[in-house]
Amino acid sequence: MVFLISQPYSFCMHIVSQLKNNSVAVIQQLFQVQMTVDEIIINATKPEFEGDYTLVVFGVTKYVKNKPDVLAQTIGEALLQTYPDAYSSFNVVKGFLNLVIHPNYWLQILQNGSFTTPSTAKVMVEYASPNTNKPLHLGHLRNIFLGSSIAEILTEQGNSVVKTCVVNDRGVHICKSMVAWQIFGKGATPQSTGKKGDHFVGDYYVKFNDAYKQQVEELVAGGMPEKEAEKEAAIMKAAQQMLVDWEAGNPEVWELWTAMNGWVYQGFDATYQQIGATFHKTYYESELYKLGNEFIDAGLEKGVFYAKEDGSVWIDLTSDGLDEKLVKRKDGTAVYITQDIGLAQTKQQEFGCDESIYVVGDEQNYHFKVLKLICQKLGIAGADGIYHLSYGMVELPTGKMKSREGTVVDADDLVASMLTIAEEKTKELGKVNDFTSAELQELYKTIGLGALKFFLLRVDPKKKMIFNPEESIEFQGFTGPFVQYTYARIKSILRKEQVQQLPPFTTEALPWLPLEKEVVKQIDQWAITLQEAATTHDPSKVAIYVFQLAQVFNSFYAAHSIANAETPEKKQFRLAISWQTADALKKGMRLLGIEMPERM
Repeated sequence: MVFLISQPYSFCMHIVSQLKNNSVAVIQQLFQVQMTVDEIIINATKPEFEGDYTLVVFGVTKYVKNKPDVLAQTIGEALLQTYPDAYSSFNVVKGFLNLVIHPNYWLQILQNGSFTTPSTAKVMVEYASPNTNKPLHLGHLRNIFLGSSIAEILTEQGNSVVKTCVVNDRGVHICKSMVAWQIFGKGATPQSTGKKGDHFVGDYYVKFNDAYKQQVEELVAGGMPEKEAEKEAAIMKAAQQMLVDWEAGNPEVWELWTAMNGWVYQGFDATYQQIGATFHKTYYESELYKLGNEFIDAGLEKGVFYAKEDGSVWIDLTSDGLDEKLVKRKDGTAVYITQDIGLAQTKQQEFGCDESIYVVGDEQNYHFKVLKLICQKLGIAGADGIYHLSYGMVELPTGKMKSREGTVVDADDLVASMLTIAEEKTKELGKVNDFTSAELQELYKTIGLGALKFFLLRVDPKKKMIFNPEESIEFQGFTGPFVQYTYARIKSILRKEQVQQLPPFTTEALPWLPLEKEVVKQIDQWAITLQEAATTHDPSKVAIYVFQLAQVFNSFYAAHSIANAETPEKKQFRLAISWQTADALKKGMRLLGIEMPERM
C-alpha cells in the first residue's frame, strides 16, 4: 500500500532527542535515580555492529552499581517494551546498547523530512562593517558570508532575524584617503578615471601610506627617532587635523568627505549586488559617535569612567580580569568603543533583540569583551545578549594581506577570477553544449560564487584559513561544486522519470538495503545539524552536512540502479530518496547563500 500516514506524537522530534528522553524516562522508572538528558550519550552505531544508534551505558554506572552489560540489557528491554513504535530490536556489545530504530521512523523521514524544533528569539546579526577608505576584500567576504549564513540559519530555525551593517565612515583612516586625494588627486573622480568608486578611493589610502613611509624615513635620516618621526610626519599630522576639523563641522572638509564616501558607497552597492548581500538596516559611525559621547559623560557622573589629567577618559576593568581602556581621546574625539556603545543602545531601542551578534575578526576579541562589560556597567538594555562571532583571518597561499600596502585581494577581482575559473572547469567537463549563452553565464556565476562561499564557510569560523581559488572550485572533494553537481545529477534523474513532486512509495520496498537506509539516516541528521549550527553560530556544520549527504547519495547511486530497480516499488522508493536528498541539499546550500543549478 502507499505510505501516507499522519505523523504520530512519538515521531515529533529528532530520534536522538527522542532516544535521550526515552532513556532518561526508563532509567528513572527502573532504578529510581535522577539522571538528566545531558548525561545521556548517544552515538551512531559502528558499522560492524547491528543498530542505528548506540546508548553508552557507562554513565549510568555512577548511579546504579551493576555491570554495564547487565544495565544495557535491562534498559534495552525496557525501551522496547515501553516504546514499541520507536525501537524494533537491540543488542549489547561490551556495555554499549545498540538500538535498531523502528522502520516507521525512517518512513516518516522519507515522507516528511527531518523533524526540527523551532526557536522564537529575536536576533540581530551585524556584519560587513566596511571602512569607506578602501574596497571590500577577501577578508570582508568571509565576514559577509558568515553573517549572511548565520542570519539564514537562525531564520530557518524560526527566529526573527534583523540583518544590519555598520559603516565605519569617519575617523583618521578615512581622513588619510581624503588628505592623499587633496595632495595627489588633482580633481580626479571615478567618472573621469573610469574606475569603480571604492577602488578609486582605496588607491589614495595606499598613496597616503607610501607618502607617510617616505616622510618618516626622511625624518629618521635627519636624526629624529623613529617613534617621534611617526608622530611628526606632516601628512599624518594633516590627517589628524582633518579629523578634528571634521568633528568641528568644517564645511570644506565635510564636502570632500561626503563626495568621497558617496563614491565608495556606489562601489559597495555594486559588490553587494554581485555577491547577494543584503541588510535590513545600515548604521553609520558618523551618526552614532556623538551618542556614545553622551554615554561617556553620563558614565563619568556615575563613576563608571574616570578622566586623566590630560583630559582623556578611561575605564578601569582590572577587577574584571581585563585592563584599562581609553573611551575618549584627550582632544575630545571619539574612539571605536565610543561609537559601539552608542550603537548598542540604538540597536536595542529600535529592535529590542534578545541577542545581538557582531561578526568581527578575532583581532577584536578584547574589544568586544570590553564593550559587553561597559554596556553592562552602564545598564544598557540587552547588554547580556551581546555576542561576538569571532573568526580567524583569511590568508592566501602567499601569506597575509595588507590594505595599506595594496597587497589585498579585492572582492571584485576575486569574484571575477572565480567566474573565469568556473568557466574553464565547466568547459573541461564538456557537458554544456546545449546551454544558451545566457544560461552559461548564469551557470558560471552559480558555480563560481558557490565555490567561493562554500570554501570560506566550510571551515570553523574560529580557525584561520588559507584560500586557494583553484582548489575551491574542484568538482570532486569537499567543495561547493561537488555538492552542486550531485544536486544537478539528482534533478536530471527526476526529470527523466518525470517526477515533479515527492513520489508515493509503499511499505513493500522494505526491507531496506544498507545504503538506502544510510541516505535516509543522513537526511535525518538535518535537525541536529541546524540546531548545532544555530547554537554554535557555525555555518561549517551545514557545509559538512551537505557534503556528507552528497557523498552517501553518490555511493548509493553507484551501487543501486534507480531507473532499472529490482521492482516497481523499489524504483518509487529510490525516487523518493532522490527527491528528499535534493531537497535537503538545496535547503542546506541555501543557508550558505549558495544557489543550486538544475543542470550542469
